Amino acid sequence: MSLFHKAFVLVFSLFFATQTLAQLQPVPPSLAAKSWLLLEVGSGQILSAEKPDEQLDPASLTKLMTAYLTFSALRQKTLALEQTLPVSEKAWRTGGSKMFVRVGHQVAVDDLIKGVIVQSGNDACVVLAEGIAGSEENFAQMMNREAQRLGMKNSSFRNATGLPDPQHYTTARDLSILAAALIRDFPEEYRRYYSLKEYSYNNIKQPNRNRLLWIDPTVDGMKTGHTEAAGYCLISSAQRGPRRLLSVVLGTASDAARTSESQKLLNWGFLSYDARALYTKGQTVSALPVWKGAQNQVKGGFASDLTVAVPKGLADKISVQLLPQQTLMAPVRAGQMIGTLKVSVDGKAFGDYPVIALEAVPEAGLIGRAIDTVKLWLN
Repeated sequence: MSLFHKAFVLVFSLFFATQTLAQLQPVPPSLAAKSWLLLEVGSGQILSAEKPDEQLDPASLTKLMTAYLTFSALRQKTLALEQTLPVSEKAWRTGGSKMFVRVGHQVAVDDLIKGVIVQSGNDACVVLAEGIAGSEENFAQMMNREAQRLGMKNSSFRNATGLPDPQHYTTARDLSILAAALIRDFPEEYRRYYSLKEYSYNNIKQPNRNRLLWIDPTVDGMKTGHTEAAGYCLISSAQRGPRRLLSVVLGTASDAARTSESQKLLNWGFLSYDARALYTKGQTVSALPVWKGAQNQVKGGFASDLTVAVPKGLADKISVQLLPQQTLMAPVRAGQMIGTLKVSVDGKAFGDYPVIALEAVPEAGLIGRAIDTVKLWLN
């Protein structure tokens, strides 16, 4: 067989394998929206997406970042739930949806959070922004720094509310990163606030605009948004059994459409995929050899639970192979990448996942290093 013939056979085989794997993927629904994305939260896999990196006006979906920074301030104890914050004239005059706080009054942080999440109050956002950062402008800088830290590469924030601004934009992908981070980093706060169906303040009761909270009992959040430029938007999350899905639907034509399209996307994800937990956080996948170290092995694993979502019916056909890093030398830092777990489904490549050191391995003494140096020469 000629070299050209061998190359042709190899390329054809790789193409056929790729096509076969692609054919196993469920066909996603078509949505009446500008952009959307469906995320399997446990695995971090995107199950379906349409224009996920198109920069769009996020409207009140912005308030996820406002809430994230508020929860961060609570954790850092620079803010407390029972603490009260003053309502400035700027906050009181802020247009759009309102919590109806009164200028000059003091409002508890717990109430303000409910005002942001349940009532989508722009006035509550400004009160929190000023209380945390001194001004909404400073708070916007914090929002952008946090976006960069989280890996939101196509986002720019100019305010805490989501009111229109030419330089205020994000994407479906970035919003999925933010929403998943909020659920992961602040699970108690997520459960406490995002499933609330209504809230009363100043004798004014307002319902949560996320209709799925009433329609689907597995939905427990997250946030709606609407401006003329953005259209009707909804980020929703549902947990059925051990699985959690997160949908981001941007730019629909109506409140009813954002609800129905989000429900359609979530149902498709749960019905079309199975999730399989492979390893838990901190579980040892394998002990890998270390040269010139105080110990000759290091435990490898994952910093968080590793779950994969595969097309329905293929969960029992998952196989894994650990490829260690060649000639791993001490010192080894905890968290350092030391290998790759290759996952296959039904014999076809599915994904590669970095394996990290679960412990540190310092250098051996002079004699130990010398012995391993000789062994390496001999090898």
